[in-house]
Amino acid sequence: MSSILGFDIGGSSIKSAIVDTTSGRLTSELSSIVPPSPLTSNDLISAIKNHAASLEWRGPVGVGYPGVLIRGEARSAAHVDASFIGFNLQEALSRPFDQVSVINDADAAGLAEMAFGAGQEHNRVDGGTVLLITLGTGIGSALFSGGRLFPNTEFGHMMIGDREAEEIAAASVKTRDDLDFKEWTDQLNIVLREMHRLMTLDLIIIGGGVSENFGQFKDYIDVECPVKPAAMGPSAGVIGAALKTALDHKK
Repeated sequence: MSSILGFDIGGSSIKSAIVDTTSGRLTSELSSIVPPSPLTSNDLISAIKNHAASLEWRGPVGVGYPGVLIRGEARSAAHVDASFIGFNLQEALSRPFDQVSVINDADAAGLAEMAFGAGQEHNRVDGGTVLLITLGTGIGSALFSGGRLFPNTEFGHMMIGDREAEEIAAASVKTRDDLDFKEWTDQLNIVLREMHRLMTLDLIIIGGGVSENFGQFKDYIDVECPVKPAAMGPSAGVIGAALKTALDHKK
């Protein structure tokens, strides 16, 4: 199994593409669907089924979901409708698709970066501990130890003093408070240092749209481990979701 249709679910868009999971390359155009707002569980299932039908796709599917998933069941609902909480996305999608896996969206991006992007050199048993953080409206996270994913981390909600990490250093904070890159990175350093202190990290990967401007703030980063920008771009979640299905159904 190498060609898998991947989906990356967001509150404002659903990205998708067919992925060659042996190379991490897209074999179709990265498409973006604008879903109803707020996105309900029924809306999502319909959107995925309709898009697959439009491609005449009958193969395996992978889905990245913006929240905690336990055995396929959504336990949180970030930027989507609260109807997702308690909804088993894995079971619902197993009806129209024979082979499907679901994964937290930040974890999906992390899988893509570890397999094909900035974390490749650490994607092995002796590869140490790697943390991907995605900086956007909030902060998403994916943690790897020895190349293995520790799923459903929510380090954006880690308390630092009396504030959550994402209230200090999300990319949206830079815009909200009209900070320049130096001012914003000073706040980001507070979060990175605390994460490194707690997890003794060997690498931090910075993802999210702000990573495209890494060159403008990398010299201000001050933490005791290497920090790299994500390499897989906006398709990371789609690629990682497809890769999760490939790993789950590997024979």
